[in-house]
Amino acid sequence: MLQSWRWYGPNDLVSLDHIKQTGANAIVTALHEIYDGRVWPLEDILARKTLIENSGLTWSVVESIPVHASIKLDNDEAPAAIDRFIVTMKNLAKAGIKAICYNFMPVVDWTRTDLCYKTENGGLALRFDPIDFAAYDIFVLRRKNAEADYNVLQVAAAKARFKTFDKAEINVLESNIISGLPGSELNHSRTGIAAKIAEYDDIDSAKLQKNLIKFLKAIIPVAEEYGLRMCLHPDDPPFSLFGLPRVLSTADDYRTIFDAVPAENNGITFCIGSLGARADNDIPAMIKEFSPRIHFAHLRNVKREESGAFFEDDHLAGSTDMVEVVKLLLAEENRRESEGRADWQIPMRPDHGHLLLDDINKKTNPGYSAIGRLKGLAELRGIMMALKSEANKV
Repeated sequence: MLQSWRWYGPNDLVSLDHIKQTGANAIVTALHEIYDGRVWPLEDILARKTLIENSGLTWSVVESIPVHASIKLDNDEAPAAIDRFIVTMKNLAKAGIKAICYNFMPVVDWTRTDLCYKTENGGLALRFDPIDFAAYDIFVLRRKNAEADYNVLQVAAAKARFKTFDKAEINVLESNIISGLPGSELNHSRTGIAAKIAEYDDIDSAKLQKNLIKFLKAIIPVAEEYGLRMCLHPDDPPFSLFGLPRVLSTADDYRTIFDAVPAENNGITFCIGSLGARADNDIPAMIKEFSPRIHFAHLRNVKREESGAFFEDDHLAGSTDMVEVVKLLLAEENRRESEGRADWQIPMRPDHGHLLLDDINKKTNPGYSAIGRLKGLAELRGIMMALKSEANKV
């Protein structure tokens, strides 16, 4: 697999020189400064690509071109927003960057309630607690009719939890949930996010799915023409937040969009942690079913808890058998290589590493410190080497 590393551009505290020291040889990045639906100019893309290549690395995957809210809402601005998205796709193709990761999550991107959850070995992890989230949604944000989206026990637990919070704890929780995380590009205020959520009052999952398929029918023919592999990231977490619809949380969700737009360029970013946060998602079975469409992989692992909470575990721990995952992805690579495909390698990256050692005292992007991801990459590389060695003995 192509060992990649997410980089947030020239202002990232983890520099390209440091990334090269990890053994990764490819970069996953975006023009994060252009997040509002504008076209990414070809000259800006080429300049970023040159910067990466001058460091001895390659730009393997774009993560992400933001999908403008108008497209998700399918309002009057959507056609122009889709046109701009397509121009950016074409510019990336002209620059030789052929894998594009993107998501269709409304309002909030990946969401956690705790960015510094202490693990057994003392490292700090990202965690999602549904009761903390409900406490914020119902009693802090006070979203209209929020209680209706939770069961009686959850509401009671959330109320009890809220009563234990002081002002500082509420501020931290709010910051963790809505103030913007790497990958979201946007910052929300309390009033601002309430207004954004309200825009979806008349959009349920069926409508959002319809809007996604309409979008795919516009962009995938362009992807076919230009040889682009579109990698649609699952919802994270894979269930509703703030009463908002989710349409990429299960195997059935992906089957629906693949049936509607069957071209293999219409693919998936297979994120083990996102999909693995649901116990009813059979990760190995999903890899087997969708393997021809897996154009990019996020190899991270979460540990599910009985309460519905989950946290980012070590890459080789957690609730998903990562060895089996890598074995299946390597088998798909072998199939592609046997067909003579030039793009047989599947780009992967370690994701959401723990805060470890002196990174704990540094100001880092949540989940994207250097040492935790280096540990994860080293572990994943070890799995790959061991599986390849074993295969060569057969």
